[in-house]
Amino acid sequence: MNETEARLLVLDVLSGIAPEADVTKLAGTEDLREALDLDSMDFLNFVTALHERTKLDIPEADYPKLATLDGAIAYLRR
Repeated sequence: MNETEARLLVLDVLSGIAPEADVTKLAGTEDLREALDLDSMDFLNFVTALHERTKLDIPEADYPKLATLDGAIAYLRR
């Protein structure tokens, strides 16, 4: 998966979880939970959706790597 594909996937998933937010304005280093007012269940839904759409195993220990847009994109590209 290239960077553009990863970015589009992450933004699409986030749009489904926080439809009222303009996810296109997220800064790459901004904490997703704070920027989008995500609670722990929303963040778990984000991780689950990424897993379902990519088939990547995402262990709980890796959740902090998905905390920012840049981090989530980098994680999906690995």
